[in-house]
Amino acid sequence: MRGLSLTVEQLVVRHPAAEAGAAPALRGLDLQIASGEQIAVIGPSGAGKTTLLHALACALAPSSGSLLVDQQPPWSLGAAGLQRLRARLFLAPQTPPLPPRQRVVTTVLAARLPAMGLWASLASLIKPRGAEQAHAALQRFELGDKLWDRVDRLSGGERQRVGLARALLSPAALWLIDEPLSALDPARAALALRSLTQVAAERGVTMIASLHQVDLALAHFPRVLGMREGRLVFDLPAAQVTPQLLAQLYASFEHELQGSAAVQLTGDATQAGRVVAPHC
Repeated sequence: MRGLSLTVEQLVVRHPAAEAGAAPALRGLDLQIASGEQIAVIGPSGAGKTTLLHALACALAPSSGSLLVDQQPPWSLGAAGLQRLRARLFLAPQTPPLPPRQRVVTTVLAARLPAMGLWASLASLIKPRGAEQAHAALQRFELGDKLWDRVDRLSGGERQRVGLARALLSPAALWLIDEPLSALDPARAALALRSLTQVAAERGVTMIASLHQVDLALAHFPRVLGMREGRLVFDLPAAQVTPQLLAQLYASFEHELQGSAAVQLTGDATQAGRVVAPHC
């Protein structure tokens, strides 16, 4: 499989429900993302991380600027073309909308529906086909024993991991993962990221994940985007993201820095500022 590439030029996105005169959620973003890249998006609350993922998933149309997915302008493809493109995208929200009375096996296998015909999809709802593959995906997140459980009997962290297991069965070439670790303890959070990044690399899938856990973002992703107030503050290899850059990115939000990425704010690092460091 070849992952999808993305080209973003001066992208501006406004939420449909936003009040008149409110600032855009995304303001003039420029990005080049190659096929198969793995990228973490970090930044304080309200930075626009979730909006960026929804825009890349073709769920929010640009107010201005442009987005190309594999050199295609998705919003010019027409309804049928846009639907075909969306079948190649997998968006995992922070709180996955899993049917509460459904079995876990059925929920995980539903990730394959975009590649299945109507009758095969209906048959799968009645009698799941591919339970072995679902079990293998769940095993990567230490959930193999939950295969036949009902979703409403899972904890919040288990539901979140079930949502991530769906990605492993998806036919998508682009994974957009929004805050996948919010309900997980540190050990399971690290395991989840290892599983996702390993499988994405094996398949050549492009993967973009927004994370609050800055230390894990720096440890597991080769490229990191820093966002604040809807703008791109830096775009760097993880090894070049310094405590000073993090201090500026999280100024007034220092409590959101977690783990080994926490920084001591001294001198000029305490002053908010826009640091533009383009990715090469």
